[in-house]
Amino acid sequence: MKKTKHKTFETERLFIRPTTLEDAAFILELFNSPKWRKFIGDRNIKTVKHAKVYISNKIQPQLEKSGFSNYTVIRKADGFKIGSCGLYDREGLDNIDIGFAFLPKFEKKGYAFEATSEIKRAAKEEFELRDLSAITLEENLDSTRLLEKLGFKLKNKFHLPDDPEELLLYHLKF
Repeated sequence: MKKTKHKTFETERLFIRPTTLEDAAFILELFNSPKWRKFIGDRNIKTVKHAKVYISNKIQPQLEKSGFSNYTVIRKADGFKIGSCGLYDREGLDNIDIGFAFLPKFEKKGYAFEATSEIKRAAKEEFELRDLSAITLEENLDSTRLLEKLGFKLKNKFHLPDDPEELLLYHLKF
């Protein structure tokens, strides 16, 4: 796996850059959005300070170690932070996990597909990964549709370590 540290990506409508401490207010909003809490879970981030600690302790160390992590998705037209996507080294998964979440008002506009397609491309071409995994709850139909549109295939149901929720595990081989 080749390391390409702190790389920013670009699509027709989006900038996709590593999440930094300056994104703390956005992370606070995103992590407390209804779908995040329902489908991803409560990370107990209640203040901007909590968000900064999360970024410092969870996001930045993986970026330093692997060259990839969570990315903030920014709309080019107005510089608005609309979502996040990224590549995650999760305990309990054999491959790197691709994940995504967008603020409610930016769903159903093609941004998630655009951003995750670029991160999928980067996983293969920039970071030289051979496979990707993706996990989601079965009832998260928007997520399962997007994963299938991206070419992921359902592998099986499983549980992450210390997590009682049954998840769908998707896989993509490059």
